Amino acid sequence: MEQENKMGVLPVKRLLFTMSVPMMLSMLVQALYNVVDSIYVSHLSDYALTAVSLSFPIQNLMIAIASGTAVGVNALLSKSLGEKNFDTANKTANTALFLAAVSSVLFIVFGLFFSRAFFVTQTDIPEIVQGGYDYLSICTILSFGIFGQIMCERLLQSTGRTIFSMITQTTGAVINIIFDPILIFGMFGFPALGVAGAAWATVAGQIVGFIMGVIFNIKFNKDIKLRLSQIRPHIDIVKKIYIVGLPSIVMMSIGSVMTFLLNKILFQFTYIATTVFGVYMKLQSFIFMPVFGLTNGIIPIIAYNYGAKNRARIVEAYKTGVVTAIVIMLCGTILFNSVPHVLLSLFEANDQMLEIGIPALRIISLCFVFAAYGISCGAIFQALGNGVYSLIVSFTRQILFLVPAAFLLSLTGRLNLVWLSFPLAELSAVVLSTYFLRKIFKQKLTF
Repeated sequence: MEQENKMGVLPVKRLLFTMSVPMMLSMLVQALYNVVDSIYVSHLSDYALTAVSLSFPIQNLMIAIASGTAVGVNALLSKSLGEKNFDTANKTANTALFLAAVSSVLFIVFGLFFSRAFFVTQTDIPEIVQGGYDYLSICTILSFGIFGQIMCERLLQSTGRTIFSMITQTTGAVINIIFDPILIFGMFGFPALGVAGAAWATVAGQIVGFIMGVIFNIKFNKDIKLRLSQIRPHIDIVKKIYIVGLPSIVMMSIGSVMTFLLNKILFQFTYIATTVFGVYMKLQSFIFMPVFGLTNGIIPIIAYNYGAKNRARIVEAYKTGVVTAIVIMLCGTILFNSVPHVLLSLFEANDQMLEIGIPALRIISLCFVFAAYGISCGAIFQALGNGVYSLIVSFTRQILFLVPAAFLLSLTGRLNLVWLSFPLAELSAVVLSTYFLRKIFKQKLTF
């Protein structure tokens, strides 16, 4: 069976399994990047852990731009292959690498000129500002690794070669895990670089993953042809990519805005509250990343069959994805409620951090099952070219509901009430997602 048509003929459940499981595993491995950094950095000091936690909004913004652009690439490339339009598929792949390079330049500028100011706006504690600057400046100035790695992986995923993307992510994560303690604490003749060592280990893994991604696409991805002369902006392709990708970028970037604003609210209680929130964001990635991997497998399947006008396969893929996502998230809720102290202990949690963190993990995790439904709906919105629906849902959930709710609840002076803003906001997303889902089925799946 030829690779380019398996998404149109293999049984959907089997196809979703073969497409998604490698992505889910690779996304789990990807979650290790920042988690491992934080675990090792927590052995330095609370200030060091807070510095890395406060870097999350910018790191998330890089991932948002890279992944959002890749969503547009993924949808257009899969749809083009479904329509047997190989010229457009090749142009899309080459344009994708150009867009990754441009995105990297933007963060190089940020790292050189604005990274210290980013921390000064959040805290006046010198140790946090310096540690954050050391960590974030390295991650942004060498950001070509993460942009290139994510884009090359999505090119492989779009054509069904998910095993290779898993290999690149796994290799990058292993390099990060190995070099984290070596560079942070100084081992085997390497200097002890502290927080900066965590950043160097991270970018080393990303750069190696990028190089491997290029090699795998050239050698094994026969559905597309990468040519150095074609790595340029094909304007018509760029427009089509960002019609789908831009709403996704904005949607994921909203998470950075939310995190930044919520950190400002939490700092009013104690900097330990922001540390706990940062730790939560690391821990929840192990629950959310497999679901994102699942939806990354759903998107090309739906996009391909939309191009092939096969409504039954679209519906089956969506329903299977929703049920699977809910099961994963339910397991996460049980985990966060049963052993929160064990999870926090991974980060050298002291008594104050445990006092704040245990109820935080239990309360916030109540939103997981609702989030599974919303994420699954977002996948079908993006695959069918209506990424703006995902944008509206995300903006409503995080900016119109979560942040204002957190602020109002903070006025009570009770930190535990602030965490309730998460499940409340997620309920709003369920209502909106259901409305848009019914609308898009009526408008686009009429064949």
